[in-house]
Order: sequence, then structure tokens, then C-alpha cells
Amino acid sequence: MNCLFIYNPVSGRGKIARRLPGIVRALRQKYDEVDVYATSGKGDMTRAVRAAASRYGAIVFSGGDGSFNETVQGVCESGMAPELGYIPSGTVNDVAHSLGISKHIRRALKTILTGKNVRLDCMKINERYAMYIVAAGAFTSATYTTPQWQKQQIGRIAYGIEGLKNNMHFDVFDVCIRDERKEVRADSVFVVLMNGKFVAGLPLNRRGRMTDGKIEAALIRQRRNPNFLHRIRAFLALANLFLFGYRVREKQITRFEGSHFEIETEEGVVWNFDGEKGIPGKVTVDVLPARINMLVPKAKKDL
Repeated sequence: MNCLFIYNPVSGRGKIARRLPGIVRALRQKYDEVDVYATSGKGDMTRAVRAAASRYGAIVFSGGDGSFNETVQGVCESGMAPELGYIPSGTVNDVAHSLGISKHIRRALKTILTGKNVRLDCMKINERYAMYIVAAGAFTSATYTTPQWQKQQIGRIAYGIEGLKNNMHFDVFDVCIRDERKEVRADSVFVVLMNGKFVAGLPLNRRGRMTDGKIEAALIRQRRNPNFLHRIRAFLALANLFLFGYRVREKQITRFEGSHFEIETEEGVVWNFDGEKGIPGKVTVDVLPARINMLVPKAKKDL
């Protein structure tokens, strides 16, 4: 089987580029041929994966959650299902945490060389794709507005600084969510749909699975014209959600589970797809069961 190794040279302070010869040697233990491609900017990994999916039996890629998202875009747009291996090198690496893939290069390579193939679900949002999270509202812009240099210098703390600087107002927006069983219309400050266990480095959805054909969603309600106390209450609800998880007892949180969601909201509301800036306004979210052919550790059970 031939393999293409694609990496983001900016991610992880450039450590993958420095270790490139050893990575290629390791991959040649499993694959007959190993070609290498370094991405040159945003969207390039999607283009490279889409073009490679029909020519390579395996694609190994390295980067953060944004790179994982771009890889999923390319695979889904290609219509193919090559074997995927992943070497995490981002700031947070939420998908890697959910899959049990180590951020240490040698251990990640061991998963690629000796791991098992698992068919994972992903999400389709209108004509776009996401692996583990679709979100809108408070703090969700921080993952794509935080400068790269700041992430490289201080890591995940940079997201917190950016979030506190630009997202503390907690803008309220109208949202209507429909799943297969119910419809909820409310004023909200935060909406999230999850196909995975970790968000922002925290086990927000610890019982979530990426192979069960469904996703979990949560909505934090807020009054249309909140006073200071209402804003504090919404902040505490968001904190409870992230600290104690999706199933926390919290009266301002409405929960959903399913495989199909229709969400209507204001045009100014911008969605976050796997930490990347998505599209504004109305979205339809569907689970694509078993779409991603992923190498994961043999011992990983709860997928």
C-alpha cells in the first residue's frame, strides 16, 4: 500500500518538520511507498487530501484539530475512504484525546504501525463537514481569532486570553433547533453539537461515541435583554457545562441527541466547525455513519 504523509509545518512550533526523516523511516516499515507534502496555508490540506484520496491507499497527516477538519473535508469531498493515520501536533488536539492517540510522535507512529482500523462517524453541515464539534455563541470565535504566534508561545492559554478579551459580552441570539423528536425555540448564548468526548481540552461529552451514528447537542438559554445577574448566570451555566460535562444538572441547558438537526438562527451568528470559522445562519447537521477510516490504538474500546 502506498502512503502520502501531509503535515502542517507551522503547527506545534515546527516539530514535525524537524522530525520528518525519522517519521518517513517509520512509515516505510508499513507502507511500500511514502511521499511527503508540506501544506502552504489554510485550505491546502483539504485540496491535497481530496486529490490524494483516489491515488493513495493511506494518508497520514499531522497538525491540530483544524488540520483534522481539513482532512475530513478532503476525504468527504473525494468520495473515497483511504486509511487515515494521525500525528497530533496542535495546541489542544481534542480529536486525538477522544481517539486515545498520543501527542508524542513515537507513540502516535506506533498507533499507525500497529493500530486497528475503525470506521468513525463525522458530521455534514450544509455542504461542509466536521469531525467532532459544531458550535456558535460565547467564546466560539476564540479558536480561529487567536493569533498563531500567540498559540505557539503560550499554548492553550492563548485561547482563554482571546476569549476573555472578545467574548465576555455574551451576545444573545434567537435559535430554533429541530431534531427527530422535538422542536425548541429559545434565546441563547451558546449552542454546541458534539461527535466526540473532548472540547477545548475538557471531557465535555465523556459518554459520547464516534461510532454510534448520533451526536449530542446542548443549548444554553438566556433572556433577550439580560441584566448583569442574568449574564453571570449564563456564564455559570457555560462553566458548569464545560467543567462537569454534557449531562450536568443545569436548568438553563436544554439537551438533544440524534442524527439529524435543523437549526435556524440569525444571519450574524457564525458557526465554528472543529475550531475553524464556519458559515453563518441556518444549518442542517447530519451524521455520516462510518465515513472516516481511522487508525486508532488497539486497546481503545469506547469509540
